[in-house]
Amino acid sequence: MTLIRKSVSILKACELTGVSRRTIYNWLSSGKLEYVRTAGGSVRIFMDTLWRTGNVIVQSTDTEEKEKEKEEP
Repeated sequence: MTLIRKSVSILKACELTGVSRRTIYNWLSSGKLEYVRTAGGSVRIFMDTLWRTGNVIVQSTDTEEKEKEKEEP
């Protein structure tokens, strides 16, 4: 059985996680993210490694905060 893993570019990984390119490069060098280098030399990051605990900082939006305030008595 062949396992197919979805991969994204460094720029897309930044957009998905909300962190800078430098942070992505730091995660790559520390081994927190798994990646593959293409024949052309580009880096592709496996998406399943982006969502491991400790890699992503969840930021709430202003809209979410306002909705929470409305729900509280």
